[in-house]
Amino acid sequence: MAEKFRTRMGIEIPAVTATQMGEIDRIAVEERGPNLFQMMENAGRSLAMAVIERLGTHARSVMVFAGTGGNGGGGICAARHLANHGVDVTLVLADEGDLGDVPAEQLRVYRSTPGAIKEPGQLAGLGAHIGVDALIGYSLQGEPRPEIAHLIEFLNDRCEQVVALDVPSGVDATTGEAAGAHVDATVTVTLALPKTGLDVGAVGRLELADIGIPRAVYDEAGVSMPPSMFGLGYRVRIVPA
Repeated sequence: MAEKFRTRMGIEIPAVTATQMGEIDRIAVEERGPNLFQMMENAGRSLAMAVIERLGTHARSVMVFAGTGGNGGGGICAARHLANHGVDVTLVLADEGDLGDVPAEQLRVYRSTPGAIKEPGQLAGLGAHIGVDALIGYSLQGEPRPEIAHLIEFLNDRCEQVVALDVPSGVDATTGEAAGAHVDATVTVTLALPKTGLDVGAVGRLELADIGIPRAVYDEAGVSMPPSMFGLGYRVRIVPA
């Protein structure tokens, strides 16, 4: 477990447990803002930008695997941005019928793009240059369910690179342990603050994305923040301090 991470400029950033991150999210959504849709939009755009940078100038295929919660909503949002920028994108929904309200709204908007949608049972013969892991996030407890484990295996086996959102699915955000199947990411785009378990090999290159949470939220949660982490950008590469 890592207590701190740092940027290339030497700025130290505190790491948080899953419980601490949950409290930060709660304060933002229930008390101070931004709301869940705003944070999801910011997360999805940063994720899409990370994917586009890895695609380069080649119009190659991307498959986005989205779970039913907030992490999945960020993936659906990223799929829309990718489709809007001409990427050949296929969205794979773990369970469309169990989507939360805000992810369901992201899906409604995504349907207006040329991007495709597949169910988990429709993946035979498919693969992608980049697979996007937006299946679980920091809320994981124990092993992924068998149906999610199957999608994790697809990401590892059938995608040349994997970009994970927040935490590679199957990896415990707090401890870094994996009780069962887990994603081996090429890049992980973690949100708001790094999690203490993100100092393991499955994370790959680690980037931190700004999702618009104001400093007062962190103050109320008792997390001491540096004056500036992102400079004039919205993502920064970080490593364990």
